[in-house]
Amino acid sequence: MKRLMTAAVAALALGSPALADMDAAKALIAKHSQLPTFEAPGPAFDAKSCMADKKMFIIPLTNANPFNAAISQGFVDAAAMVGFELRDWETQMDPAGWIQGINTAVAEGFDLIDMQGGLPPEFLVPQITEAKAAGVKATATHNWDATTQETPEFMDGAANTDYVTIGNIIAAWAMVQTEGKVNALVLGPDEITPTGPLRDAILGYFKDNCPDCQTKYINVPVNDWATQGQSAVQNALLADPSINYVLPVYDSMSQFIVPAIQIASSNAKIVSYNGTPFVLDMMREADIVEMNVGESLGWVGMAGTDANMRLLCGLDPVTKLNTPAYIFSDENVATAGTPATFNDGYGDVHTAGFKALWGLE
Repeated sequence: MKRLMTAAVAALALGSPALADMDAAKALIAKHSQLPTFEAPGPAFDAKSCMADKKMFIIPLTNANPFNAAISQGFVDAAAMVGFELRDWETQMDPAGWIQGINTAVAEGFDLIDMQGGLPPEFLVPQITEAKAAGVKATATHNWDATTQETPEFMDGAANTDYVTIGNIIAAWAMVQTEGKVNALVLGPDEITPTGPLRDAILGYFKDNCPDCQTKYINVPVNDWATQGQSAVQNALLADPSINYVLPVYDSMSQFIVPAIQIASSNAKIVSYNGTPFVLDMMREADIVEMNVGESLGWVGMAGTDANMRLLCGLDPVTKLNTPAYIFSDENVATAGTPATFNDGYGDVHTAGFKALWGLE
C-alpha cells in the first residue's frame, strides 16, 4: 500500500508541471484577448517646440506590403499632429531603392532616417555610416525583437517589438485548443529580420511547455511564397495527415496556405501574426484561419515617431514600442471592420495618449 501511495504521489508530481503549463497558456491568451491599454513609453515633452526645425525620413521594407504602408501612415499621421516635415519613401523591397532613399535623405538635409517594418539595415551599413557622418541619425521601427536581439552599434537607436510574446501566444493558442496534442507545421521567411525571434519563440514554447507536441519548420523566402508556399504546405499535409495546425509567422502567407489545406482535404487550422485585413476577412468568412495576433499599425507608426522625436530632442531613449499584441478570433473579428482594417478593433486610446504625451492637449 505504501508503495502504491508513493507511486501515486510521484505520478501527481510528474503531472503537475503539465497542468501548470496549460494554465499559464490559458492566462497568456486571456491577457491578450483584452482590449489594449495605453502605457506611456516615457515622460511627457513639448514635441511641437522640439521638432519645429527638424524633419524625418521613413524607408519601409516595401510599400507593396499593406503592413508597411499602414505603419508609414501612422508616421504620417503623427507628423501632422505635431507639425513637422516627414517624407515616406517609395520602395518595392529593392536594396537599390533603400540606398537611393538614404542618399536622398542626406542630400535633402533630413535629420533622421527610420528603416521600418523588417527592412534589414545590415545590408546598408556603408550607406548608413555615410549618412551618420553627414549628421543624419539612423533608426529602425518594428524590426528587432525587444528582448533577444541587440540593436547593432552602427545604428543610433531602434524602437523594437516584443516578438517573443507574440510567438508564445501563437504556440499557447494551439496548445490549449488541442489540449497539448499539437502537430504543427511552422513557416517563415528566414531572410526577414523578425522571423528568427518569432520562429524560435513558437518552436521554443512547444519544446519547453508541451512534451507531446510535434513541430516541423519550413523556410519559404518572401519572393517564393506564391510559387513555393502552397506546394510546400500541400506536400507536408499529404505526407502527414495528422498535422492539425499550420503556423506561418506572417499571416499574409495564408492566401497560399488555405488552398493547400483545401486541396489536401486537411482539417488543419491557421494561427498567425500581423492582423492583416484580408486575413481577418478570411477568418470572418470561413473557418480555416482560426486566430490572428495583431497590433494597431497606426499605433506602431505613432510609437515609432515618439521614439524618434525623443532621440532628436536629446531625451532618454525608448527602445521598445508600447504597442500591445491583441488576439482576434471568431469571437471578436467583426470589430476589425467589414472589410477589416489595420486599425479597427483595437480601440483608439493611443491617439489621446500620444497627444497628451506630446503636449498637444
